Amino acid sequence: MATLVSGAGTAVAAASVPAAEPLPGTVPQLTWSACGTTEPATAAGVQCAAADLPMDHDEPAGALVQVALARVPAADQANRIGSLFVNPGGPGGEYVTYLQETGAGLFADLNARFDIVAFAPRGVAPSTPAVDCRVDPETQGPTVTPTPTPFDADLDALVAQAQRYVDACLAANGAILGHLSTANVARDLDLLRAAVGDEQLSYLGFSYGTVIGATYATLYPEGYRAMVLDAAVDADGYLNDPLGFTAEQAAGFEVALARFAEACAVDQVACSGFGGIDPYLAYDQLLAAAEATPIPADAYPADPRPVTADDIRLVTIRLLYAKQLWGLLGRVLSEAANGDASFIRALVHSVFRADSAPADRQFTIGASEQRYPQGDLQVYLDRGAEAWASFPHFGGNSGYTEIHYALWPVRDEDAFPGPFEASGSAPAPLVIGTTYDPATPYAWAERLADDLGNARLLTLEGDGHAAYGGRSACIDSSTEAYLVDGALPAAGTVCRQETVFESPVPAPTTAAVAAQALNGLLP
Repeated sequence: MATLVSGAGTAVAAASVPAAEPLPGTVPQLTWSACGTTEPATAAGVQCAAADLPMDHDEPAGALVQVALARVPAADQANRIGSLFVNPGGPGGEYVTYLQETGAGLFADLNARFDIVAFAPRGVAPSTPAVDCRVDPETQGPTVTPTPTPFDADLDALVAQAQRYVDACLAANGAILGHLSTANVARDLDLLRAAVGDEQLSYLGFSYGTVIGATYATLYPEGYRAMVLDAAVDADGYLNDPLGFTAEQAAGFEVALARFAEACAVDQVACSGFGGIDPYLAYDQLLAAAEATPIPADAYPADPRPVTADDIRLVTIRLLYAKQLWGLLGRVLSEAANGDASFIRALVHSVFRADSAPADRQFTIGASEQRYPQGDLQVYLDRGAEAWASFPHFGGNSGYTEIHYALWPVRDEDAFPGPFEASGSAPAPLVIGTTYDPATPYAWAERLADDLGNARLLTLEGDGHAAYGGRSACIDSSTEAYLVDGALPAAGTVCRQETVFESPVPAPTTAAVAAQALNGLLP
């Protein structure tokens, strides 16, 4: 459904807490070389390296994985603090490619005192081996299309489709599938910390990247000097109650859609005239019209198929991620309501359907460690019906589309299911939540901070996914003061969002431009 979706199966074994220092001889040697893929990135001195790490940390002399890294060295070398490791979430996200293309980009202010270091977690390209189930993302991938409803959901058909996908993933990938857990990523991260010469980790993680951070803080209680967990995830819920987790996420997107519609009614210019005085009703009418007769998309020749209600929901979810994309959402909905859904088809084709590998990685990473119900699969039909009743626009992403997790046979025996706790003698992690974040609801930040115990919660009052990076000067300054100087914001600090709702400038004139706009706004 979103950047963060759920995963798999039976209970996983609790890992013993490893030593805070890596075992002798296991710290990888890094050889850095220039790797910027565009002129600005090349000018910024982007460097890449690869770290050979144990596939199984219980067998450090056994098979290896190669984890890809990129870094932008600190601009102020005389006052350099160390390395700041960054992760965008997923599961299966990486900033290595982002740094290669943009240089420090989002992290330019922090780059003054830190080397910005990105790593592609094990199983995620450009690390190797990288998970890829090699299926058509639209017809054979983990997302079931058309989305089942309580009126047409067929358990046997859903199980058969999920089993075909599971079999394809098993056939296309090797031993790495048994070693993808978040805990193993945290263990890798500690070796990478040592490899760059830092005595303690400085870390900034977003979304699922906060699960990596919370896991690291628990397994290496004295291993970090500063840890920011932005768009925080309820790590315990993610691992131990994934059906409830995805339902809460669906609720978050319902709230975000209602807030978008309310903003549209107030500012029809920003919303390109979509919906008039009642954009929420207009959205429902648009879905109903697309259900009855898919909307033409002839102006996008790369894939001119008419657009369905499922396509509209998919684009809506993605564009609700950031308030700066709300204007683009209004534009594409307005065009579709006027009979041309080419912008929507372009986004679906260029951004969501072009490559199945990200969804494959998201699935297999989660499936290695999450505790989904096994056995009686009727529970997934029951949950699907409940989700549609509770979440009329986005309920199809809970229950019906999670059966493949229950069928996944591979578990990482070294996964860590919690409890998550930050040591009272370690620096308090800074946990950041946005009040109307659709993908990681604010309650998750509250829960993670509470579970960690020794943590400070910082709140952004606003919309969209994640807080740091130009949405609020208050958030940015608080985050940077903590990472640089260890200064926590006062307890109970609430920052205000500064992102405005406005129509795209310049206004996109073709479907291809719309797709490029989306790619450019989401690093």
